[in-house]
Amino acid sequence: MASLLPMQCVASLRKPGSLIHLRGAASLGINKRNYSSKKAAASGEYLNHSVVPSMHYQKSLPRLPIPKLEDTVRRYLAAQKPLLDDDQFRTTEKLTQDFQSGVGKQLHEELVAQDKKNKHTSYISGPWSDMYLSARDSVVLNFNPFMSFNPDPKTEYNDQLVRSTNMVCSAVRFMKTLRAGILEPEVFHLNPAKSDTDSFKRFIRWVPSSLSWYGAYMVNAYPLDMSQYFRLFNSSRIPKTGRDELFTDEKARHLLVMRNGNMYVFDVVDKDGNLVEPAEIQSHLKYILSDSAPTAAFPLGVLTSENRDVWAGLRNKLVAAGNAEDLWVVDSALFCLSLDDESMTDHIHISHNMLHGDGCNRWYDKSFSIILTKDGQAAINFEHSWGDGVAVLRFQNEIFKDTTEKPLVHPGSAAAAVDSSSAVRRLQFNLDSEVETGIQKAKENFDSAVSKLTIDALEFKKGGKQQLKKSKLSPDAIAQLAFQMGFLRQYGQTVATYESCSTAAFRHGRTETIRPASVHTQRCAHAFVCEPGQHSVEQLQGLLSECSKYHGQLTREAAMGQGFDRHLFAMKYLANSQSQALHSLYSDPAYTAINHNILSTSTLTSPAVNLGGFAPVVPDGFGVGYGVHDDWIGCNVSSYPDRNVHDFLQCVHKSLEDIFTVLEGKALS
Repeated sequence: MASLLPMQCVASLRKPGSLIHLRGAASLGINKRNYSSKKAAASGEYLNHSVVPSMHYQKSLPRLPIPKLEDTVRRYLAAQKPLLDDDQFRTTEKLTQDFQSGVGKQLHEELVAQDKKNKHTSYISGPWSDMYLSARDSVVLNFNPFMSFNPDPKTEYNDQLVRSTNMVCSAVRFMKTLRAGILEPEVFHLNPAKSDTDSFKRFIRWVPSSLSWYGAYMVNAYPLDMSQYFRLFNSSRIPKTGRDELFTDEKARHLLVMRNGNMYVFDVVDKDGNLVEPAEIQSHLKYILSDSAPTAAFPLGVLTSENRDVWAGLRNKLVAAGNAEDLWVVDSALFCLSLDDESMTDHIHISHNMLHGDGCNRWYDKSFSIILTKDGQAAINFEHSWGDGVAVLRFQNEIFKDTTEKPLVHPGSAAAAVDSSSAVRRLQFNLDSEVETGIQKAKENFDSAVSKLTIDALEFKKGGKQQLKKSKLSPDAIAQLAFQMGFLRQYGQTVATYESCSTAAFRHGRTETIRPASVHTQRCAHAFVCEPGQHSVEQLQGLLSECSKYHGQLTREAAMGQGFDRHLFAMKYLANSQSQALHSLYSDPAYTAINHNILSTSTLTSPAVNLGGFAPVVPDGFGVGYGVHDDWIGCNVSSYPDRNVHDFLQCVHKSLEDIFTVLEGKALS
């Protein structure tokens, strides 16, 4: 199945600007972590011991540039061109020119001045964070994506108890490695033979951190921002009326486990900061898996799927009823492990279960949850406000590698002979009738929302990355072109399309939008779909090449912070924050339409990831996760009733067939 990344998302957002709570909880009787650096990197405690400190490059990362206003206007109009008729385009062009010479010029100058005063961060970080935390829609379907793990190649290690124990142990090892500052820094190597070497690492570690980025740059290596990583563990999104907050308590040592809607906690780190014995963790998980407690009649987790203001109000009632301590236990847990009693039937079943599940055995507000089904299928579902897919994917890759190469428990391993009944605590909440009614209502709303979602998948086996590169074409450009052709074939039009692009090469970078729908894809799609017999093979190959070159340019620009979406968004945010009347550019139907992303797309390939997915971002849209592999292309696509996802994938498949036929030098029939 496709290796895809969830991201309307994936790389979407957050960190600074968020409210951090670091609160003591000695009064709550919860054990706290005491990190000591006395212990060297013992094999059981750390994933690796990087010569270069984890945050070595952070201080010298370049700042995210604010594009020139004239470039943003030019790029915006280029993206609007294929979406508008001539009259609409002329109207939008006039509005944009008026914006550029008046209000826009002033807002841009203010944004630049503000950015110069805040050199510790990026111009988009605060506004982007605010956008996520102020959104009142449910995080389920609207924001949280999932990425499923590939199965362990040693099938006997996919047992639910064995795999969950190994994943918990590896996750703790990752956390300890990160917090000890010995996790390898995240670096994009363009010439790994020069930069990804022991000799370079030994050299760069002595370069002051204020200059280290430049040293890496000299050998074509690009360190990436790691400022989001601290939110991976012990973190939750807390519902508040109007705007949520992010909470992190790095001292907490316990894990949250959910099964049948019941919530359990036990320590996975001891008082000296060491990983609890894997056999003990296995014993505790075995105890939870065999607990005969009935399925929760009022599963609290479903409240995290509610409208944020509704959930905030109910949470206040929970606190007033004496549940503050246990809510803190949930919020401060290292992460959430959801153990599902169901086995998966196929990839579609996996997608539904990992994206949303039944709503009862999840705590969607945790920074991330590892979900493990009865047959050992595993995935990560993550809350999007705190960070992008970059940190989560690094974590997933490391966990997969560690659990498959260095598992700490094995099939047949004996669980420790410990009293799990005293070490594991099942949380018991005081619920009044109002909260119980709120839980029932939340479940009804959840069931109604997920019942409308359809997911379908495609595997195109007649070609992939190798053949496209041989033809000097960008694999991503061709995949995006196939979506444009598919939509044109199905619905006869070109629509707003979003592709997420990380700007993690910059300090506190978030994402930028690539706009794959262009005059080039429109021209090419029209030729392939509407008039295939009227063009020679050479002409069609030429159109493919034009699309590839232009998409490559858009991708490079976005990765360098030179798109238009974030710049326009930041100026709008600035005007709103000053209670200024918005320029009519922002009320132009064309601006509304280009931000109503009917095709929301995100790509990822990784040895750890089997497939990923997310819901559409608009009711009449598609959520397209995809991966272009060496000799095949996979898509995992979601839709609501307004669109037919099965027919869309058939049209995409036909488009890919036509493209590869032309690349083989054959005419279209």
